[in-house]
Amino acid sequence: MEPSDAGAQRRRQVDVVLVDDHPLFSRGLALLLPGVSEGRVRVVATTDDASAAAAMVRRHHTDVAVVDLHMPPPDGTRAIAAIRRADPTVRIVALSGQAEEDAVLEALRAGAAGFLPKTADPERLVRPLLAVLDGWSVIPEDLLRRLLEDSAPTGEQGLAERLTADERRLWRLVADGTSTVDIATTLHVSERTAKRLVAALLRTLGVATRVEAAALAGRVHLGSNGGNQ
Repeated sequence: MEPSDAGAQRRRQVDVVLVDDHPLFSRGLALLLPGVSEGRVRVVATTDDASAAAAMVRRHHTDVAVVDLHMPPPDGTRAIAAIRRADPTVRIVALSGQAEEDAVLEALRAGAAGFLPKTADPERLVRPLLAVLDGWSVIPEDLLRRLLEDSAPTGEQGLAERLTADERRLWRLVADGTSTVDIATTLHVSERTAKRLVAALLRTLGVATRVEAAALAGRVHLGSNGGNQ
């Protein structure tokens, strides 16, 4: 799921912490991102110690944490969970050299806002890093398609029928990748109320992130919002 260029252009400067145990990769990315983003993305710190990630993110008041999934213990998934506990407002993007479905799903359940391959050009990382701050979920189309094609576990198919019409409408908005700001506008509520409603919906659905909510919507054939009430 990807944002429009206009949405990305509206973003302010984004402060990023890189958590990766390959110094050459993280230092190279730290040097390249400010240039290819025209100064919109600033790497404020890097660490190769997953156990130090949460404290570093909190210390630097980070907007986005980019976390390598395959690190020495504690691994990237545990680092993601620790960051979410330390500061739930920080958006997290998982990185990996391989798009392993199980590893990606674990990262999403731990609180990542999306996943990107480490093989991507630095230019292709800019829009996702800007987009996650608007509530977008970032995941490659081919991987998302495979996740959506997974069979629905027992009990999921009747979930939509157990929700109210308002909850189903909000779920469609989330599944369509609608930003928090646009959800607030659509529902005629404040942005703070929209965040609260989305958080409540995720709890009701039994998922941790918008990506999981979108994948669940695909499995139960919820359909897109399409402007319907």
